[in-house]
Amino acid sequence: MGSMLDPAINKTLQEGVVIPAHPLALNTKRKLDEVRQRSLTRYYITSGAGGVAVGVHTTQFEIREKKYNLYREVLELASEEVQKAELTRPFIKIAGICGSTSQAIKEAYLAKELGYDLGLVSMGGLDDWSEEELLIRLEEIVKIIPIFGFYLQPSVGGRKLSYDFWRKTADIPGVVAIKIAPFNRYQTLDVVRAVCESERRDDIALYTGNDDNIIVDLLTTYRFVINEKIIEKKMVGGLLGQWAVWTKKAVELLEELKKFQENKETSLTFQELLKRNIEMTDVNAAFFDVNNQFAGCISGIHEVLRRQGLLEGRWCLNPIETLSKGQIEEIDRVYKQYPHLNDDGFVKQNLSAWMKGNEAF
Repeated sequence: MGSMLDPAINKTLQEGVVIPAHPLALNTKRKLDEVRQRSLTRYYITSGAGGVAVGVHTTQFEIREKKYNLYREVLELASEEVQKAELTRPFIKIAGICGSTSQAIKEAYLAKELGYDLGLVSMGGLDDWSEEELLIRLEEIVKIIPIFGFYLQPSVGGRKLSYDFWRKTADIPGVVAIKIAPFNRYQTLDVVRAVCESERRDDIALYTGNDDNIIVDLLTTYRFVINEKIIEKKMVGGLLGQWAVWTKKAVELLEELKKFQENKETSLTFQELLKRNIEMTDVNAAFFDVNNQFAGCISGIHEVLRRQGLLEGRWCLNPIETLSKGQIEEIDRVYKQYPHLNDDGFVKQNLSAWMKGNEAF
């Protein structure tokens, strides 16, 4: 079957890992900076991330436009770096897939050709499609590559989807994970309940994409009574734009959260974790430009990576896309207020090796 997932990859996916949404490195001419693009992938691998998602919103949807034609190239670069790393642990490669069914099928075949494990399927740009049409599209894609479902918040191109849509999605063989990122408690609950109602509930890993509520999402056990039986489900990891920066600390955080949930010795108490959740939400508000309806979210991520030396600048393919008024001051504020959350020291220690391509994983 075309959508079979490697058992080791699936085990890692189900256990839960940090998956950064991979940014796009550009130079002053807004052309792909291959050295820094590869360096970003090396950063994520060395940080201990369990995978990367490439060709997604954070990578900029414009990479698919004919005048840029970067979709294949960015997927190839990340795949090559993972292969060169010769890791002794599974590392999940996820390709963003979007557009009409015909475009999505082409992208799925390309992702499969380049060695990607999963397709993160966006519903963005399809507002005039019925949910039934979206489900048929998923059924076509899953014939080619296993699917990582994606509930994207409307503010950045997503759409509201019903409980019924997610209930039917959960029943599709080959849908092995769902990124829940509506930035909304009610819609988040819809997805989790829909999965729990499905007989495939144990085959689907739930990942938070709610960058505004990461820790609470990962701490929460959802519990429902279904057919007189108690069903519980947790989000096991995160696929996040927020985790495209300060990734080393994100990996450490997830390890601590797992220890806490398993009642193992950890340095963080429940109250401290709740405080950390608020700190991270405050940081995300600055990076994602919440004050301006997320207009500067990609530029905000770029600015942090620029400060660390991983990117040369914060340019996007779309020249209009930049930091909003007051956003730089907000980033300054959270950087100063929460120094324990950044991994600047880790990046400084390894940056030269990543840029030269002679890092030891």
